[in-house]
Amino acid sequence: MEKIKSYVYSLPILYKIYAIVILVAEAVIFALRADEPGLYTQYIQFLPFALAIPFLAAKAIRSNFSRWIYTYSLLSFAVLAIDYNTADYNGAGHAGLIQIAMTFCPAGLFWLVNFVRWNIHRIKEADSRVALLLSTFAWGLFAFAYPPMPLGPAALLLLVPWFIVLNQYGRQQALFATFWSGVVYNTINYYWIYNVMHVETAPSGLILFGLFLLIAYFSLYNVLAAFVYTLANKVSIRGYRLLLPLFPVFYAGLEMTRTRGDFSFPWSHLGYVFGNHLELLQMLPWIGIFGYSIIVVASNQAVAHAFCNCKNFKKSIPIVAVPAGIFMLLLVQGSIVLSSEEARPFNRSEDSENPSIALVQPSIAQGAKWSKDRFDSIVNKTLGMVEDSVPAGTNLIILAETAIPDHIRRQPDVIRRISHLAARKKSSIMTGALDYKRNEPGSIRKFDIYNASFLFEPQKPRMQRYIKKHLVPFSERIPFDDIFPILNYVDLGEGDFVPGKETPVYGPYKWTPYICYDAIFGDLIREAIREGSRLMVNITNDGWFGRSTAPYQHLNLVRYRAIENGMPTARLANSGVSVFIDQYGHFDQNTKLFTNAVIKRKMPLKTRDTLYSRIGDSVETALLLFFLAYLTAAIGLGLSQARKAKASA
Repeated sequence: MEKIKSYVYSLPILYKIYAIVILVAEAVIFALRADEPGLYTQYIQFLPFALAIPFLAAKAIRSNFSRWIYTYSLLSFAVLAIDYNTADYNGAGHAGLIQIAMTFCPAGLFWLVNFVRWNIHRIKEADSRVALLLSTFAWGLFAFAYPPMPLGPAALLLLVPWFIVLNQYGRQQALFATFWSGVVYNTINYYWIYNVMHVETAPSGLILFGLFLLIAYFSLYNVLAAFVYTLANKVSIRGYRLLLPLFPVFYAGLEMTRTRGDFSFPWSHLGYVFGNHLELLQMLPWIGIFGYSIIVVASNQAVAHAFCNCKNFKKSIPIVAVPAGIFMLLLVQGSIVLSSEEARPFNRSEDSENPSIALVQPSIAQGAKWSKDRFDSIVNKTLGMVEDSVPAGTNLIILAETAIPDHIRRQPDVIRRISHLAARKKSSIMTGALDYKRNEPGSIRKFDIYNASFLFEPQKPRMQRYIKKHLVPFSERIPFDDIFPILNYVDLGEGDFVPGKETPVYGPYKWTPYICYDAIFGDLIREAIREGSRLMVNITNDGWFGRSTAPYQHLNLVRYRAIENGMPTARLANSGVSVFIDQYGHFDQNTKLFTNAVIKRKMPLKTRDTLYSRIGDSVETALLLFFLAYLTAAIGLGLSQARKAKASA
């Protein structure tokens, strides 16, 4: 308390005047706030910012600008929070758009200017330039290890230059090099999101800006990993660097944070690089995707350690040989597994219990898919392919995500047509479509909108519905709109869907539908397996991605889930790649992109139980807890030992 009093008394009188003026101005705009729900606009909310500008004439403010800008932002944020929480409009919240902009934009611009200055200072340093070159070489090449790119097994070595940077260069140089090499890496991985602007309703400039923010955001994961590594590298406990050998497990925990919450987007874990080589994937049932990420990080870290710390080359040979040893272990183990009779491609598919499945890929152009004028022709094409190419008696006919490009309950003629088609073919038909529920008057949302699939069965009058559970952030939903209802008033051209809550298992073949990237979340697959599911049916619309690497990346992720959980998969993509995948990961009848195709086969059901499908939930929870513990230990011990070293110096 004495320290606080001393600090307050030492503040310049001008600062106290400044703080009082801003506080009074904020109180005025709070008293005059609009009486309406959601987001409102009032020009008077420029007042605190306008009153703050004249103070810049004082040298005392210019020389301590950060303290002044934070004072302004904190006061503004406090009033914004009070405004939001004290006005109750059926739970919608209440806030001014100008108040939001004036709260975050000045501080944001200040941080951006500091970031630019920091980068200019770094780029002038020779060490920073060398570190950037090494790190960009590492992460740039690593981006070409993911399918369909060819460098998969080389991933066991590709990050060695980055780890050398973390070991040999200062923290500032390492963070600088890591951020910009992360931008290169994520640009190569996610450039295809650019294609969305050709079909999305939001302004193309906004989408491009959002893509840049997304790439920068993902690059911060790399930066956090680099920061923690540089701390762990300095932590010594009784003379041993005990945190450093555990860094690969920390990295897997960091990847786990990308699989939970409203921002979840677990697309490019490091372990996904081996997808072109089926033999290398057969350890998945034992260690899962995060085990593979641990292997990749540990291999690169070990080789970098040998280069940086072993003066005697002969002594370093065993460590340098680690990648070759890991590769041979995976190859031999996978070859043994796949050589067994049980692992023959689509083994016992003709057994009577196995369903016959047809996947209908109509390749509807994304730009035309939501055209009202083309609705009839799109439906006629899709259902016509069923009429012409699917034999009667097929157990299950699958149509793509949003194959019916409308809210299906608004199309009773289409519902009757599909029901009659199912009866004539004596087949169950599942199709993707939108759905809605009208809410009570006065609700924030007039309607709940769903991205769903519907199952039509012969002789059954009611269709069964599954609602997509994981919605793509900012494309299908604004994150945290359930926690902050005011976000429901924001319109960035997103789908504004509501997520589902149930994972059904349909009989008689015990199968579960997954829409789009629902199928890449292992916890959803394991949930269905616990309920007795023996087959995964994944419908998606990858037409958004255009002719890019993304459809193949998406396919690779689904293949990992199939092997990891021993879960056979029938995957249908509107524009490809559609394919059948057995429980060991074999492909059958892969379609080409943007072609019309109907593929059919008897699909063997799940017969193998995997260790990871039983323990995966516990492993992934443990990884999250380990991530938090390691982060706390590295920051706490690292900064503490750094202060002691500085004090002793």
